[in-house]
Amino acid sequence: MVQAQAWVLTQHFHGFPTDSDFELRVEQLPEPRDGEVLLEAVFLSVDPYMRPVSRVQMKEGDVMMGAQVAKVIRSSSPALPVGRHVVGRCGWRTHTVCDATDLIPIMEDWPEEVSLSLALGAVGMPGLTALYGLEEVLGLQAGETLLVNAAAGAVGSVVGQIAKIKGCRVVGSAGSDAKVAFLRELGFDRTLNYKTVASLDQALREAAPDGYDCYFENVGGPFSSVALQQMKDFGRVAVCGGISLYNDTAPQTGPYPHLTMIFKQLKMEGFMVTRWEHKHPESLKRLMAWVKEGKLQCREHITEGFANMPAAFIGMLQGENIGKAIIKV
Repeated sequence: MVQAQAWVLTQHFHGFPTDSDFELRVEQLPEPRDGEVLLEAVFLSVDPYMRPVSRVQMKEGDVMMGAQVAKVIRSSSPALPVGRHVVGRCGWRTHTVCDATDLIPIMEDWPEEVSLSLALGAVGMPGLTALYGLEEVLGLQAGETLLVNAAAGAVGSVVGQIAKIKGCRVVGSAGSDAKVAFLRELGFDRTLNYKTVASLDQALREAAPDGYDCYFENVGGPFSSVALQQMKDFGRVAVCGGISLYNDTAPQTGPYPHLTMIFKQLKMEGFMVTRWEHKHPESLKRLMAWVKEGKLQCREHITEGFANMPAAFIGMLQGENIGKAIIKV
């Protein structure tokens, strides 16, 4: 028997999550049966989607959802020998027994100098989200102007860099001077701290006087209402997230964008990364190639210790991280 620690959701979140919403429990795990493996977590992920999706997909008392990079420490599957690293949706656990077919092996030619934690970030789900939002939803073309908010986060920072690789002009918005400085390091053409500008409308107009061809939306709420007014005719909007809404105890109301969308003939599309799962292997290779070529820089906000997962999650939702929020076990 193997002893595992797991963070359990004791009650659904009301407003911002708090420490009392989680409980650390100990589980006794059986030996892996035929086709199963025993995993030991190495890196775990906290992501904004966990806040809204947990209410839909989880029950109180369930182990908190999430992905991790883990090492196979016992195996009853010839496909995954001991020592192999995988990505699994195992939740907030230190150890997991699961079917080998439910796991994604880390690519065998993963460079030694690249941290495996990037499989939860730029060369993982956030990187894929950025890539598909730009290519599949927006159809971003060289020479176009792109606006991205939450631009210093795990997805937004990759969005801006891929857009620059594609020859676009990129305007990024973030919520602190340190984050804005990071965006400048990444090569964003114009940056703004939406919390300190005197007028968001004016700042966006000054950053792109001719308007925006494409808008990669991670925030929602009042920012979106202002940004949509800045779109060019026939502009395209990829709706990836709405982090400004996730912790509201009462739904936000208007203003409503319908007339703007009609008069400007805008296209707005929500999306989730799972739609293009069949493209993941090839897409991950493209992302890794950009990392190896130095075209894609990867900043991580690393929290040490499994015991600190709730704090890392809450901090991420409060905007403490620059780049991908990771927990190192």
